[in-house]
Amino acid sequence: MTMDADYSRAADGATGLERDGLTVLGLETSCDETAASVVRLSAAGAQVLSSVIHSQIDDHAAYGGVVPEIAARSHVEMIDGVTRRAMSEAGLDWSGLDGVAATAGPGLVGGVMVGLSYGKAAALARGLPLIAVNHLEGHAVSARLGAETTYPFLLLLVSGGHCQLLEVRGIGDMSRLGTTIDDAAGEAFDKIAKALGLGYPGGPALEKLAAQSRENGGDGSRFELPRALLGRKDCDFSFSGLKTAASRLAQTCETEQDRADLADAVQKAIARQLAERSERAMKAYAEAHENRLFVVAGGVAANKTIRRTLEDLATKHGFAFLAPPMAYCTDNAAMIALAGAERLEKGLTSDIDVAARPRWPLDETRASVDPVHKKTGRKGAKA
Repeated sequence: MTMDADYSRAADGATGLERDGLTVLGLETSCDETAASVVRLSAAGAQVLSSVIHSQIDDHAAYGGVVPEIAARSHVEMIDGVTRRAMSEAGLDWSGLDGVAATAGPGLVGGVMVGLSYGKAAALARGLPLIAVNHLEGHAVSARLGAETTYPFLLLLVSGGHCQLLEVRGIGDMSRLGTTIDDAAGEAFDKIAKALGLGYPGGPALEKLAAQSRENGGDGSRFELPRALLGRKDCDFSFSGLKTAASRLAQTCETEQDRADLADAVQKAIARQLAERSERAMKAYAEAHENRLFVVAGGVAANKTIRRTLEDLATKHGFAFLAPPMAYCTDNAAMIALAGAERLEKGLTSDIDVAARPRWPLDETRASVDPVHKKTGRKGAKA
């Protein structure tokens, strides 16, 4: 449903597209990347003028995962330099911007506050409108950074913290068709990779190990992994059982080939579940829409096996397939800038006192009336 609770509409309704388009600075600090980007949205589509990302992988590698306090401190240290570099590479000064967009959630709230606070300060100092962006909405529009794409489309958003199927009718207008009832696919990748003794980040390391199984003539099918929610006819996901079973099997692996074969089995099992639920969503979506476009976005969309599996599925059901360029699958600020520009195009801006949110469902109406996670707590509904 429309996500408008934190936005107000500009009184004059001006969009800037009557000139040379809208040029927006985007800031992203929701997890372990400090990112800034400048994107210009015009009638011809989106043009990325700069995209700068400082990764914190080395800061967190020793811990096997992201440490929120370390992430927040790093964002504080890096946000100004990363932003200045993005502006320099775009060849612009502040007078060349039409707005500032910053991730306001969901994510590690300490990190979110850093980027959002910086964005507020920049907007105030330069007299620019502020657009608080839902990080997931950034992923939802990220495929539009690589190709001219029209709404509506069917979206599989698959990342480290989220796994959802959505009908996307436009910016801020999305309906949830299915979501994970426990762990996300990216989380399963990372936790199983850790059980196999792989480095951080685990997803790419597990993909590389699975490739070794195929190269060496291995057989991942010798590992039996559970298939979740087989009796249900909805589009929801569950990766908790797979994560637990694979982590236990990892303890039985004695050779490098055993580990590679298990990695291959895990990758195929995750791809299979994503395909099964997406197929159900495709059938329902096709009954209501003539425009059959299937978009896959989020960090897991960078996995070549999963991308190929889903592309084949789309072809089978008569859907065009689209995924963001690899550079925009994982967290980045270009997608935040684009989402902000699309909102600004509609005249939607945020108040300067907008708060950082650790949770922020794309379909807030359904998340409230039909929460997948029944105990929402003080942070609100998760999905």
